[in-house]
Amino acid sequence: MPRIDFDRDLRLLQDDLLLLGSMVEKAIAKALDALKRRDLDASQQVLEEDSLIDHKRFQIEEKCIDLIATQQPLARDLRTLVSILHMAVELERMGDYAEGIARISVRMGEEPPLKRLIDVPRMGELASSMLRRSLDAFVNRDVVAANEVCRADDEVDALYEQVYRELLIFMIEDPKTVKRATFLLWVAHDLERIADRATNIAERVVYLVTGKIVEINVSKY
Repeated sequence: MPRIDFDRDLRLLQDDLLLLGSMVEKAIAKALDALKRRDLDASQQVLEEDSLIDHKRFQIEEKCIDLIATQQPLARDLRTLVSILHMAVELERMGDYAEGIARISVRMGEEPPLKRLIDVPRMGELASSMLRRSLDAFVNRDVVAANEVCRADDEVDALYEQVYRELLIFMIEDPKTVKRATFLLWVAHDLERIADRATNIAERVVYLVTGKIVEINVSKY
């Protein structure tokens, strides 16, 4: 394959990855909006559309593996393909968490959330922002921006701890709230994991640019 064709294929792969990121971001937003409005039909749509995210991830993996096998790329090109491969997996897992939020919404049925959804949507906004910024850092090969994404994870973790404490108090004071509190805890946990996956993508950007695999934000551990 001529170099010009290989470069074109790399660009197409990058476009596919960005498309996957857009699909995941929309799934997260739709799942949270459906949860907040108690729109069970919209929640069900998120569940059904998750297969599209899975399919796009597998398409990207197949293209990456094919290029690695047929072109035997070295150095920067190989790091690019390996990074895209890992990022596609991270994005698909984020889609699974969006699906999880939608599934919780369906299980809640017509029952309203235990408390007003303020901190949980804020967690969703921050996690989605981290997702967008991590992919922007990938497109621009921006290590500084990637590091900023990782640092933003601390804010999501702080919100998760706050939600956890508030819901724990609800459960202690009134055991009848345990089920409804647990539903919201699951949602918050899924959003916290989405932010963690965005951090993983940002760390892959650092690897792509520098060739070094590092864990940037490990303070919570």
